[in-house]
Amino acid sequence: MACSSAAPKFTVRRRPAVLVAPAAPMPHELKHLSDIDQPDFLRFQVPVIQFYRRNESMGGKDPVRVIREALTKALVPYYPFAGRLREHHGWKLAVDCTGEGVMFIEADADVGLEELIFDVPGSSAILNTPLLLFLVTRLACGGFILAVRLNHTMADGLGLTQFLGAVAELARGAQSPSVLPVWKRELLEGRNQQQTALVHDKSDEVLGSVTDTKASSTMLPSDNAALQVRSFFFGQREIAAIRAQLPPDLQKRSTKFDTIAGWMWKFRTVALAPDPDEVMQLMVVVNARGRNTAEVGIPVGYYGNAIAIPAAISTAGELCTNPLSYAVELVRKAKNQVDMEYMRSTADVIALRRGQSPPLTAGMYYLADETKARFHDLDFGWGKPVYAGPAEDVPFPSFPLLFSFLLASKNANGEDAIVVPICLPGPAMDRLVEEMSNCAHQPM
Repeated sequence: MACSSAAPKFTVRRRPAVLVAPAAPMPHELKHLSDIDQPDFLRFQVPVIQFYRRNESMGGKDPVRVIREALTKALVPYYPFAGRLREHHGWKLAVDCTGEGVMFIEADADVGLEELIFDVPGSSAILNTPLLLFLVTRLACGGFILAVRLNHTMADGLGLTQFLGAVAELARGAQSPSVLPVWKRELLEGRNQQQTALVHDKSDEVLGSVTDTKASSTMLPSDNAALQVRSFFFGQREIAAIRAQLPPDLQKRSTKFDTIAGWMWKFRTVALAPDPDEVMQLMVVVNARGRNTAEVGIPVGYYGNAIAIPAAISTAGELCTNPLSYAVELVRKAKNQVDMEYMRSTADVIALRRGQSPPLTAGMYYLADETKARFHDLDFGWGKPVYAGPAEDVPFPSFPLLFSFLLASKNANGEDAIVVPICLPGPAMDRLVEEMSNCAHQPM
């Protein structure tokens, strides 16, 4: 959202951070996280950001006051967010529901599009610190920016938007959230470790470990300064052109994510030009909600981490030389493994490994569909945001080459689309841009 055509030079005035507690006294209890919440790769703070335009219908209401008051009400049913994480049994996490509150900052910017995420010194540790940080920045144009930082062990993207959706409903005048929170982290606890064969069989798929990754250094530059970041636009035309390369039956069975993920995985590999024997793994971040079979699934309202990361695996040679349908079918098969038994097996593996993740390798590439979290639908009374989603291109700046998001977007004509930011070495980026150009100009 641009509030001025001038260069973005401005002053941001922030007030001291305060703690916002639930509007009513809440139980002081210890609530254990699930084993799916525990892995060390989730023990980080994830920032998201939303930009909102001025809305005359709000009659000059202050977004800081509206959001803060709604937040205090939302923290009543979501009172664990007002607590603090503690470790017990050496590594497991639990929420001490102290009711201390989440961190809240109000700010004003005289123009306003940068310095949007503010780290209060001492607040970003995983243990014994606020689990959420809110920063609401009023802009001179009458719009505002909402930045939220989440301790990822508490919730995944859908869990966070469920909570923010509750805040948004209350901000618009609702008496209570339409979806009430469900804790039930015990559903995703590791079981009695008697099923070692099952755990062993699934462990490679669950967390992406393979017996021989080769992990060549040819794909990875020694200096992150050699990397470039670009965003690839997948509108209706681009997606139709990709689908046209698939057999008719696969076109029918493949989702938009399958199509984009298969294309990104294949042509990213082509662009990197690894050794043909290099093992390439597409780590697909899959939401397990709604994947219920005859067994009990994850209930509506569950806001903990409910994600699995199955791997589509191929050698680089096979991925590059086979048609696109080969990659798309591998993506589909990886995704379709995920059910409640798969989630329980994942929890078993995490418990056996005491939360430790297998090492990252050069052949890994993580892809997460953030469009399903629907940050772009959050309306606090000012309408839907102009932009909403991750505040950073990659979740782990130390490994920018290995991660991408699918983000909801629109082009200049208002067409709904998906944008995928990706980080690559310069020569590889040039090759991927060329592949994208070829795709966009293919006849449909």
